[in-house]
Amino acid sequence: MATSEAQIDKLIRGLVDEFPPASTDPVTFLGAQFDRGLAWAHFPVGMGGLGASPAEQLYVLRSLSRLGAPSAAGRNVIGYGMCAPTIVAHGTREQQQRYLRPLFTGEEIWCQLFSEPGAGSDVATLATRAIRDGDEWIITGQKVWTTLAHQAAFGLLIARTNPDVAKHKGITAFLVDMHATGVDVRPLFQATGEAEFNECFFNEVRVPDSARLGGVGEGWSVSITTLMNERVSIGGTVPARGSGLIGEALKIWKERWSTRSDAHAMAVRSDLMQAWVRNEVGRLTNWRASDLRKAGTPGPEGSVAKLAFAEENQRTSELCVNLMGAEGMLYGSSYPQIRPSESAMTGGDMRKAFIRMRANSIEGGTSEVMRNIIGERVLGLPGEPRNDKDVAWKDVPRS
Repeated sequence: MATSEAQIDKLIRGLVDEFPPASTDPVTFLGAQFDRGLAWAHFPVGMGGLGASPAEQLYVLRSLSRLGAPSAAGRNVIGYGMCAPTIVAHGTREQQQRYLRPLFTGEEIWCQLFSEPGAGSDVATLATRAIRDGDEWIITGQKVWTTLAHQAAFGLLIARTNPDVAKHKGITAFLVDMHATGVDVRPLFQATGEAEFNECFFNEVRVPDSARLGGVGEGWSVSITTLMNERVSIGGTVPARGSGLIGEALKIWKERWSTRSDAHAMAVRSDLMQAWVRNEVGRLTNWRASDLRKAGTPGPEGSVAKLAFAEENQRTSELCVNLMGAEGMLYGSSYPQIRPSESAMTGGDMRKAFIRMRANSIEGGTSEVMRNIIGERVLGLPGEPRNDKDVAWKDVPRS
């Protein structure tokens, strides 16, 4: 087990010497990286990890990035950030051996099938049904806002398996083949003209019981692991200093404003410096918090990071288009209607980023939900009234 940077450096050197990143097929390189425990160093040995700390995992990522190593994280953002930790925490040994390696290499893209048209912020009210039929389950229902489902080979789905108990208790999780008979994936075009998101229909889709993740009726525990990791994945990353949106803002300021000394330019510089400070505080806070995280289910601090990420991304992208002046209003004259192969969380055209960042306060849990979690689980404030907590799901009124 590698627990020091010197030991990790030795593993990394062995990897890049045997599989030079510049001349090795990415899938081959990533498979070798997984086999050496350098996929997710903080995961257990045999699952792409070394049993190391999250801080050591960050060290691995940065070291390999400097050496030009490939990554499938952009194409498989849901798999890397949400599904893999959930499979580690709740999967059988057979499931871990089957799914984790091709997930990491990008050979199998994953999606998350939680939200429904009638179950958004309150996911536990979901209505998609899974009915047992011998050694199989028959799944019928609809999911929505499913990122990259059109690219996915598998999806992590939660469904109602017992309507006679309270909403949180009658849910079971499944690993679903997205190319199975009865699965229908349809695009949802966003304001950017892209369809990262999809709506997914399941018409009597048969799933073997061996693809059930966790126990029957234990799906809420599985989903909490996924959601907490999602919030850490979205808001808890530790980028390089001055990178991302704040780096773009600095670039635009240097190109358009740095030679000016009038009052307006000084006010703009003040706005930029305040944005820099906020972004740097967030980055350093996440760096410190990364030392406390473990593989499995992170704590509610992920909600703090996700809330801060969403609001600061929106402020900084707005600053970028403001710095561009009238040009910031010109986001093309066509509506591309494409289905991208990656999730556009940050970067790229700042006018597009400004539009895309509006979703940050919704995806992965709304900012209102994040504030509820912080208030109740971090600050210890009284919770909101929950009149349906102990009521059987079938008896809860729904629109």
